[in-house]
Amino acid sequence: MKKTYIVSLLFVILLGIHACKDKGKDVPVDDAEQATALVIEEELYRPNFHFTPMKGWMNDPNGMFYLDGYYHLYFQHYPNGNKWGPMHWGHAKSKDLIHWEEMPIALFPDDMGYIFSGSAIVDHENRSGFGAEGQVPIIAFFTYHNTDMQKEGKVDFQSQAIAYSLDEGSTWTKYEGNPVVKNPGIPDFRDPKVVWDKEGEQYIMSLAAGQKIRFYGSKNLKDWEFLSEFGEGIGNHDGVWECPDLFPIKVHGLDDEKYVLLVSINPGGYNGGSGTQYFVGDLKDGKFVLDPLLQGKIGNHHDYWVDFGKDNYAGVTWSNTETGDSEKLFIGWMSNWQYANEVPTEKWRSAMTVSRELKLISKNSDYRLSFAPTKALEGAKSKKIKKYGPMSISGPMELMDSEPIPLSSTSLSFTLMNAKSSSVSIKLKNEMDEALEFGFDHGDQTFYIDRTHSGKTNFSKDFATEPSIAPRISQLESLEVTALLDKTSIELFFDNGTTVMTEIFFPEQPYTELWFTSSGEKAQLYNIELSELKNY
Repeated sequence: MKKTYIVSLLFVILLGIHACKDKGKDVPVDDAEQATALVIEEELYRPNFHFTPMKGWMNDPNGMFYLDGYYHLYFQHYPNGNKWGPMHWGHAKSKDLIHWEEMPIALFPDDMGYIFSGSAIVDHENRSGFGAEGQVPIIAFFTYHNTDMQKEGKVDFQSQAIAYSLDEGSTWTKYEGNPVVKNPGIPDFRDPKVVWDKEGEQYIMSLAAGQKIRFYGSKNLKDWEFLSEFGEGIGNHDGVWECPDLFPIKVHGLDDEKYVLLVSINPGGYNGGSGTQYFVGDLKDGKFVLDPLLQGKIGNHHDYWVDFGKDNYAGVTWSNTETGDSEKLFIGWMSNWQYANEVPTEKWRSAMTVSRELKLISKNSDYRLSFAPTKALEGAKSKKIKKYGPMSISGPMELMDSEPIPLSSTSLSFTLMNAKSSSVSIKLKNEMDEALEFGFDHGDQTFYIDRTHSGKTNFSKDFATEPSIAPRISQLESLEVTALLDKTSIELFFDNGTTVMTEIFFPEQPYTELWFTSSGEKAQLYNIELSELKNY
């Protein structure tokens, strides 16, 4: 091991031993070992610039909105354990989407059930009537999941409810008229996402219902009427549909406006387990209609996915954001239900993806989503920014520097000029021969992530059996690549985000080496930049 890592390891071990002193008395060795392990876990695995709860379990992002300088992130949370349990809504807020302040729990389970996923809006016009004397209410929509009814074999154990806040999301009052949408006899009936329909002059609630999405309309956010449903024979149906998000968006660079519908599915993801597909169309009289350009293209094995990696699920967009007509702000849960309960962290489980700016682009008689890391990440770059001249790569070549940038909190970007005739592979390694590899294969125009030798993998048979792959959507000769690395995650944005891959991994020591190699013609790499990302 390198000297710096040994010093760091000794430091965290000493911290762990110190943490196990109780008023000057030694605690049992097992407790000291456990505390030391937890400190090492924090050092190795707690991300630098992704949100994680201080303790306990986390999954889907919920109820996100922006107001008065703060982004509010709520999330599925079990504070009393590191595996899925009775669901609460946790809460965190941020001014810049990088530095998060975890707040008190927002919504607790009650006699009506657990608090499952949902959304929130800022009711500027006070259409709900919950505000008074100029107060602006925030309305949260969530699913009640009644476990007693479920155990009794009833099918209507999930229903939709609301709560409101008059102090910008700090405290919440559950509506006495809950549920606002009763279950029509569907076992999987959940995850309300609400948006204002400008033309229809009503709110639209999207609800996951088995393998369809049902839409409801309301003028006052309390009384809801069934409008339509979508999904029969369209898209992937290998699992249960969840966490829908319907929103209008301008086609980038054009005046045309479309509606995008995000639908998460588990299982059924592109590389197995959890994943999120998308549909593009129009909203007409409360009915979502797939655009004619996509008719026949979105079958069971389509390639209209938000993320082709294994670890971006249940992602939805913020409400009340001001990113522009042609952009939306998105965040997802960085895990997969195949192994989320078993990943090798103990104090906390799961992180969110980095916030991403979502665009809808029109090209070659098709509509596609593209994603880019939030511009706020520019503010997280330290002064350690390395730029390298053009490189011609064939055999393995290490990117070396006299003052290396830590690879555990890094942004790497480059351009592959000859993507039609050259493949490129990037490998991150440590001195334990653990390696994470990602790259591009020009032969079949596909991308991949290989974490089979990345570190700890044996906690789940589904975690690292084979590399994940993704199709290249772009037809350009040059290939733009951006990779975000944060201790235990990689987020890859290919071709300006038209293909995205996100995956997690758990090395037993930080990666310290960065290698490039190529096949086919020599890879011509330009605009190579390596930047350290800091969270301070």
